[in-house]
Amino acid sequence: MRTAKLGELEVSRIGLGAMGMSHGYSGAGSDDDESIRTIHRAIELGVTLIDTAEIYGPYVNEKLVGRALRGRRDEVVLATKFGLVSHDGRVPAGLDSSPANIRAAVEGSLRRLGTDRIDLYYQHRVDPSTPIEDTMGALADLVQAGKIRSVGLSEAWVDTIRRAHAVHPVTALQSEYSLWTRDQEQLLPVLRELGIGLVAYSPLGRGFLTGALRTQADVERLDDSDFRKNNPRFTGENLQHNLRLAAQVQAIADQIGVTSAQVALAWLLAQGDDIVPIPGTKRVHRVEENAAADAVTLTPEQVATLTALPVAEGGHHTDEQMRVIER
Repeated sequence: MRTAKLGELEVSRIGLGAMGMSHGYSGAGSDDDESIRTIHRAIELGVTLIDTAEIYGPYVNEKLVGRALRGRRDEVVLATKFGLVSHDGRVPAGLDSSPANIRAAVEGSLRRLGTDRIDLYYQHRVDPSTPIEDTMGALADLVQAGKIRSVGLSEAWVDTIRRAHAVHPVTALQSEYSLWTRDQEQLLPVLRELGIGLVAYSPLGRGFLTGALRTQADVERLDDSDFRKNNPRFTGENLQHNLRLAAQVQAIADQIGVTSAQVALAWLLAQGDDIVPIPGTKRVHRVEENAAADAVTLTPEQVATLTALPVAEGGHHTDEQMRVIER
C-alpha cells in the first residue's frame, strides 16, 4: 500500500478505525476474535494506522487493540484520543482536556494498549473550559517525556487549530470527511498552510455509501445501541434523498467493476496525498475490500461527477453531538 504524510508522521494511505469493533454499531463486541483477525489482516495488507480512543466502550476498545498488537506493536502507527472521559472520579463522560486529566488519561491508555508510547494522541473534542494553550502545553510535555510521539486534534476549527499549532506542532486533524460530509474542505487550505494532515473518519458515511442500508426497514433492524438509528441522515425523507446519492456512487462502481465503498475511498484519496481515510470494520473481508481501494484509480471525469453530487440531507451528527463539534 502507498503511504502518506501526516505532518512528519508516515502512515499507510488507508488506515483502520477500530471503534465499531467494540462500540456504536450493531454487533459491536460480539466477536473479539474476528476483530483481532481483522487487525492482523489489515497489517498484512500494509495498513499501518490503527485508530482507537479511551471513550470507545469506554476503555474496552483500547484493551482489544492492545491484545491484537501484542508482538506487533512496532508494525503500526498507533493513535488514540483523550478528552471525553473525566478521570477525577465523576461518571466517565464530559469534556475535560485539563492538564491533570490528560496526565491521567495517557497513563490509562498506555496501560490498556500495552505500549510505552502512543504515536498520535488526539484531543477528541475541544474543551471550551480549558484554554487550548494549556492543553497543548501538557501534550508538549508528554512528547518531551517520550510518552507520545505527535499531537492531533479532532473536530477543531480554524482559530483553535492555529492557536494549538502555535504552542506545539499539530500533526493531524481528525474529522468526518466523505462524499456526503464536505465541510472540512473549508479547512484544507489552513491545514496545508500549516503542514497538518487530515484523517477522515466515517469515510463511508457510517456504512451508508457501501449500500448496506437500502430501506427504512434496514435501519430499523439495527441494534438499539447502534447510533445510526438516531442519526438524521438515516430517517424519513432524508433517507430517501441520501439513497439516491448512494445509487449514483454505485453507478460509477459498476462502470469500473469495483464496490461502492472502494469508489468512495478512491474519491477521498484523489483529494490529496495528505488525506488519510480510516474506514472502520470488524470483519476481515471488509478490511480486504477497503484496503484494495488504494489500487482503484478514478478518471478525472469520474472524480468530477462524484464531487458534483448533491450534499446529503440531515445533520451528520445529532444536535446534541454537534454541540461539541467546532464549526
